[in-house]
Amino acid sequence: MAKAIKILLIEDDVNLADNIVGFLQDFADVHAVDNGLDGEFEGQESPYDLIISDLMLPGENGLEVIKNLRAKNIETPVLILTAKSSLDDKIEGFNVGADDYLTKPFYREELLLRVKALLRRAGVYSEDNMITVGDVLINLENRGVQVHGQPVKLVGKEFDILTYLAQNKNIIVTRDQIFDRVWGIDSDTTINVVNIYLNNLRRKLEAVGQHDLIKTLRNIGFILEVEDA
Repeated sequence: MAKAIKILLIEDDVNLADNIVGFLQDFADVHAVDNGLDGEFEGQESPYDLIISDLMLPGENGLEVIKNLRAKNIETPVLILTAKSSLDDKIEGFNVGADDYLTKPFYREELLLRVKALLRRAGVYSEDNMITVGDVLINLENRGVQVHGQPVKLVGKEFDILTYLAQNKNIIVTRDQIFDRVWGIDSDTTINVVNIYLNNLRRKLEAVGQHDLIKTLRNIGFILEVEDA
């Protein structure tokens, strides 16, 4: 299965974190950090589809992480995963901006169901591994793209860029966000590579009649604009 989904896990219990990463690895790319400060940094600097966070963390607790991310207009869905199970704890978690709350111990299957529900609500996941944007159908399973049933051959990063834009349709994304998501913040490649791949992607889409699907907003970013949002 193509792992187009990226999840940030903030959990200081190394064994539990390893278990969660192992369980979810066939579903998504999961990056784990073991403290709140690193979690907040990752949540700000890298484009994730979902954050799973413990509450009792070294450096900065989970509530502070969520509150600080929301204060910086980071709207990534957050699932709190914690042993704190009182109603007051849950209310506090939702009040600072969490989207869901799962108490430990938990069933792995329930964790996956909640993850899928949050991603589905955010528009980045569907059970059939398909994303439809206007006349474009993206198959995450076989990395295929069709426009009106006509295959469009996209290679490597072209497909990844289109998928990322489609998962954020009608939302402006910056060149930095595309680079971080597709190449990774640790990549030695220069950020100018984004323009090269975007130009190739546009040319292939235009060849099948999609002339204005991806728009450039000068000095701001890019947007995949469709009317079916």
